[in-house]
Amino acid sequence: MRTNYCGLINEQYLGQTVTLQGWAHRRRDHGGVIFIDLRDREGIVQVVVDPDTPDAFATADGSRSEYVLEIKGIVRARPEGTTNSKMISGQIEVLAKDIIILNKAETPPFQIDDENLSENVRLTNRVIDLRRPTMQRNLRLRYQVALLVRNFLDTKGFIDIETPMLTRSTPEGARDYLVPSRVHDGQFFALPQSPQLFKQLLMVAGFDRYYQITKCFRDEDLRADRQPEFTQIDIETSFLNEEEIMSITEEMARHVFKEAINVDLGEFPRMAYDDAMFYYGSDKPDLRVDLKFTELTDLMKTEEFKVFRGAADMDGGRVVGLRVPGGAVMSRKDIDDYTKFVGIYGAKGLAYIKVEDVSNITNGEDSGLKAPIVKFLSVEALKTIIERTGAQNGDIIFFGADKRKIVDEAIGALRIKIGHERGEAGGYFTKSWKPLWVVDFPMFEYDEDGKRWNACHHPFTSPKAEHLELLKTSPGECKARAYDMVLNGWEMGGGSVRIHQADVQSTVFDALGIGEEEAQNKFGFLLDNLKFGAPPHGGLAFGLDRLVTLMTGAESIRDVIAFPKTQRAQCLLTNAPNAVDEKQLRELHIKLRNPPVIE
Repeated sequence: MRTNYCGLINEQYLGQTVTLQGWAHRRRDHGGVIFIDLRDREGIVQVVVDPDTPDAFATADGSRSEYVLEIKGIVRARPEGTTNSKMISGQIEVLAKDIIILNKAETPPFQIDDENLSENVRLTNRVIDLRRPTMQRNLRLRYQVALLVRNFLDTKGFIDIETPMLTRSTPEGARDYLVPSRVHDGQFFALPQSPQLFKQLLMVAGFDRYYQITKCFRDEDLRADRQPEFTQIDIETSFLNEEEIMSITEEMARHVFKEAINVDLGEFPRMAYDDAMFYYGSDKPDLRVDLKFTELTDLMKTEEFKVFRGAADMDGGRVVGLRVPGGAVMSRKDIDDYTKFVGIYGAKGLAYIKVEDVSNITNGEDSGLKAPIVKFLSVEALKTIIERTGAQNGDIIFFGADKRKIVDEAIGALRIKIGHERGEAGGYFTKSWKPLWVVDFPMFEYDEDGKRWNACHHPFTSPKAEHLELLKTSPGECKARAYDMVLNGWEMGGGSVRIHQADVQSTVFDALGIGEEEAQNKFGFLLDNLKFGAPPHGGLAFGLDRLVTLMTGAESIRDVIAFPKTQRAQCLLTNAPNAVDEKQLRELHIKLRNPPVIE
């Protein structure tokens, strides 16, 4: 029977007999003495096997990497000069007296401590990958974060209530995963994209403070920070306004970071959505990078340079500059690489100006500004660009000119890339934690294709009280009682105060072009119950996967999920999704239009 975990044995056990169970991480034969690094979930301990215990020595000699072993031995101090201060067990070793092979193992597909593995290899062999110390630490931290969240919310009077996994399909801006019903011919359940409607119903039911750490599902294109199934820390409250909700959840974030990884997040400044987009081109700006956009759209409306003038005159166009201190040292190759990078976001090119002498601003060959575009801009415009950006000798200014969405995304991504690659040396990047709240989101965004307004969050978000009249006259100017918690360029959580009054909800539906019949069909079970004395309520949802990814510094949320999907929404371990047989399809009343493609 095991008496101790390997990684937790230290000097307090000197002279004691212990029984350990775990995996042979590494086996070494040093001149007749065998060393086994025995590993379990808590870490590694060094085991020494001498020839004077012949049975144990023979068993050790026959053991190989990843064999499952039970070892009984005496804890002793390591010889001087062989200690390891980075390990809890680094001052001791275990002199083995008995060894039992609990199970043999085939040679694994890679070394457990190999950190240079392709993701496909790791995900195909995920069980072995999860043995790696990095993955063990990540998932242990994930557990700890979830526990801290539960304990915090419990102390604040929140109640953990489960909501359904099988529900009805509702439009929330992304595709539902549908589940066919066997007993209701031709009808489907949907897996929830969030518990949004149910948690609002729980407020109507009088539970006052609800939370749930729950799975959610979205069938959409994936990126490094997205998964088809993800875990959400879902929170809803009654009788609290947005400032009070933000205060509680901010306190929770501070508590979790401090207790889990000993990080003090400090203050959470407020930033209006319009300011975030104006200065950073993003509603989740990474404030570790101290670079900002400079607005030049108005200036370019009087210039003849077609690239800038065309964007400035375009409906919804934008021209911005991005000053990079010390960036004039960039080579032609550097600039070409950045040009290719912004092309990913739809930018057709990347204009720039290198600043060599701000006292000599002309558009001739002797100008202190060096770039192909200088000759196409007036001297007055060049001087204004230098003045607005605050550029100094040795700087470079990059320009974005196109539709606002393209400019924001392309130059915003360039800002982050340059900041992370060059900012520490240049003094405009700080390795720290930079949280903030982004507030005053627009209620609606206009869909050019559909020629209609869509809800930026969801149609149950409450407008600001002073903007109620704008719902009827100018929906695009209406601001929502919505808020996002942002950390280092990642959206940690987002939420809003909900609509609890029927007349306001009706007005929002009118602005969205949702008629009474459509609203009743899609949301009737919520609307019907809002009539029975719905309290003012609101909430917020955190992405647990993102939260832990930030804490670990992992490159992808796949590194903090035990069994994730790839960017193509596949599980390489189980080969899911997979085809099903005709009998199952018949039971579900499904006939495939196209046969499945087996890759």
